[in-house]
Amino acid sequence: MEFLKIVKRRSFLNEAVYIALNVGLSVSIMILVRVTGLLWPSFGLVFLSKWRIFAVRPRFWFANIQTNMVSFIVSISFVVFLYTTGQANLSELQIIIFQSLLVLLDIIWLVLLKPQSKRLYVVLQAGVALFVGITAIFSMSYGWMSSFVVLLTWLVGYAVARHVLNSYDDEAHALFLSLAWGFVLAEIGWLAYHWTIAYQLPLVKGILLPQVSIIALCFGFLTYKSYDSYYHHQKIRFVDIILPLLFTVSIVAMLLIAFNNVTTGV
Repeated sequence: MEFLKIVKRRSFLNEAVYIALNVGLSVSIMILVRVTGLLWPSFGLVFLSKWRIFAVRPRFWFANIQTNMVSFIVSISFVVFLYTTGQANLSELQIIIFQSLLVLLDIIWLVLLKPQSKRLYVVLQAGVALFVGITAIFSMSYGWMSSFVVLLTWLVGYAVARHVLNSYDDEAHALFLSLAWGFVLAEIGWLAYHWTIAYQLPLVKGILLPQVSIIALCFGFLTYKSYDSYYHHQKIRFVDIILPLLFTVSIVAMLLIAFNNVTTGV
C-alpha cells in the first residue's frame, strides 16, 4: 500500500510539473512576442522546447522530426497568431484579451489534446494542425514567393496525413498517401495564393481568417473518412462518405458562391 501511495504521488507530481511547464511555455511565448514585437525570438523558444527530438543518436533525428511535425506546426502557428494579433488594428485591451485566449487554447492543446494517442484524438490533432498551419501560412504569405507558400502548404499536408496514417496498420501505403495528400494540398495552396480570400472575425476588426483554411479542413475530413472506409472494407462505401461529402460540398459551395462578395483579400 505504501508503494502504491508513492507511485501515485510521483505520478501526480510528474503531471503537475508537466502542466506547469507547458503553461509556462505558452505564457513565456506570449510575453516574448509582446516585449520584442518579433517572431524570431519566440520561434527560437519553440525550437528549444523541442530539445528531446535531438536527445538521441543522430540517426534517429529524422524519424523524431517527422513524428513531431504536427506538434511543431501548431506551436509555430501559435507564435504567428500572437504576432499578427499584436500587429492588428485593435485596442491594447482587445489585443491582450485575444492573445490570452490564444494562450488558453494553446494550453488546452499541450495539456489535453496533444498527449492523447487514441485514433480519434490523433485525427483531431491532425485537423487542428491542418487548420492552424494553413491559416498561419496565408496570414503571413502576402509578400512571399508562390513557390515558398506551395512548399510550406505541401509540408503541412504531408505532416498531417502521416500523423493520421500512422494510427493505422498500413505502413506499405503511408508514405505514398502522405506524399499524395501533400501534393493535393499544395495544389490548393497554389490556387489560393493567386486568389486569396479572408473573412473578418465577428466582433474583432483587423483579424482575418483565410478561406483556404476552411476549404482545406473540409477536404481533409472527406479524405480521412474515405480512407477509413477503404481501410475497414477494402473499398470506399458510399454510405460511409455520403454525409462528409455533402457537408464538404455544401461548405465549399457556400464559401465560393455566397461569401466571396463580403470578403477581404489578404
